[in-house]
Amino acid sequence: MAESEKRLGVVDVDVGEVWERLAAEPSAQLIDVRTQAEWAFVGVPDLTAIGKQVLMVEWMRFPDNQRNPSFADQIALALDAVGADQDADLYFICRSGVRSLAAAQAMVTVGYRACHNVASGFEGPSNNDRRRGLLAGWKVVGLPWLQG
Repeated sequence: MAESEKRLGVVDVDVGEVWERLAAEPSAQLIDVRTQAEWAFVGVPDLTAIGKQVLMVEWMRFPDNQRNPSFADQIALALDAVGADQDADLYFICRSGVRSLAAAQAMVTVGYRACHNVASGFEGPSNNDRRRGLLAGWKVVGLPWLQG
């Protein structure tokens, strides 16, 4: 099976390119699928400089770490609220790009046609000392973010 088939057409997009696309495309949306705890304690992308807000819907619920059974419905409602349809470019972000890929694939299966995974996510991969936020990701490249 080809990689694109396994990924259901979801393509990784570099965080810097995601910022440029969000700024250039009025209907493009950033969807943060991390947990409420991560949003509160690690921080969230800040899109105010480009006149947008991050849509925040947990893929895995906190604190039970179970998949959110209402995820697709919650995303659909959030997108409807901002006027984005099933053809809008949607960029899914998590800590490192794993959960966001699964979330993007789930949205492809319910009819959204332009789902993308934010490569490296918000904090990027772990380094040799098992620490995140040092090698790649939204924060490391210096894109705007807020904490608390």
